[in-house]
Amino acid sequence: MTDLYRRSIEIILANQHASGAYVACPNFPTYRYCWFRDASFVAYAMDRVGEHASAARFHAWAARAVNQRADVVQRALARAAAGEPLAETDVLHTRLTLAGEDGTQVEWANFQLDGFGTWLWALNEHARLSGEALRPEWLRAAGLAADYLAGLWRRPNYDCWEEFGNAVHPYTLAAIYGGLSAISGQPSAVSEQPSSDNSLSSVARGPSSVVSPQTLSSIRDFITDHFVYAGHFVKFGGEAGVDASLLGLAVPYGVFAPDDRRVAATVAAIEATLRRGASGVRRYARDTYYGGGEWILLTAWLGWYYAACGEREKVAAILSWIEAEAEGQGNLPEQVPNNLNDPSYYPQWVAHWGPIASPLLWSHAKYVILRRAAEDLAVKN
Repeated sequence: MTDLYRRSIEIILANQHASGAYVACPNFPTYRYCWFRDASFVAYAMDRVGEHASAARFHAWAARAVNQRADVVQRALARAAAGEPLAETDVLHTRLTLAGEDGTQVEWANFQLDGFGTWLWALNEHARLSGEALRPEWLRAAGLAADYLAGLWRRPNYDCWEEFGNAVHPYTLAAIYGGLSAISGQPSAVSEQPSSDNSLSSVARGPSSVVSPQTLSSIRDFITDHFVYAGHFVKFGGEAGVDASLLGLAVPYGVFAPDDRRVAATVAAIEATLRRGASGVRRYARDTYYGGGEWILLTAWLGWYYAACGEREKVAAILSWIEAEAEGQGNLPEQVPNNLNDPSYYPQWVAHWGPIASPLLWSHAKYVILRRAAEDLAVKN
């Protein structure tokens, strides 16, 4: 589709609820919620294309949801400080209804920290890109989220695929690092500029946040000490393989530079084990969700990384692949059932939950982000 960029923006705006929440997918019942993770990337995409009002509505929704759960944050921090386990009622849910309520219709892997780190990062990017001062209630929520992350980052929790809840995950730590870096006023991996006075860094000057340079150093050192194998980063401790989400360690969270040798080795491993030729990127080698196909958003993420490295031809090839996978009305699905890890699982998931989710707003957002990154790269060159 030749104008997938404009169509992606239309799809995102059409699927933003009156509350400000972005629905993950309007046509897939299990995804008719708003995830902090997905929606934060969607908001960033909207800021990248100048739709700042849309992004602001989401951030208002997110801040309201966090502020309404201040007691949960305090309870979690108290239990963590006492070395006690966290109950279901002691954690912030990363998936909420569009009205901002905890989802109760089905059991879910609710304890996920990466979404709140990503939200802090995206909120700071909103301030930078829009030039607008962040509202006091947003800063209050950001302080709560930062304290929550700073107090719990060592705790095992579910990864960004909502799996392996008994492990600590380097992608999750990267998202936390990116969010807390925004609080501390450090330059973003995508902005290359320090935060301004109207940004999230003002939280660090307030009395509520416990974020410190030492916290950031501890997270970075923990990743280096526990998640490197054979010269590259791994999915989690004790695992030799990679996960495509590890791209986030460099772009956008900036834990390590894109040209860091361990990052480069990780990307090479992703290319070698999770991608076949010039096709799309799979999540990880043993993934069986809908057979373990090629994810639009991860392929765009790889392109985003290549844009940061100045690899124009590789970026162009990935954009072409994504555009060829757009469905009838310009909808981008979550994944395409090509080069499946285990084809026997594909019909099982279709019978269980229906066809693959489409349109997935996160897929459209990552495509938009990549298009803008490609345009920036063209200007630089």
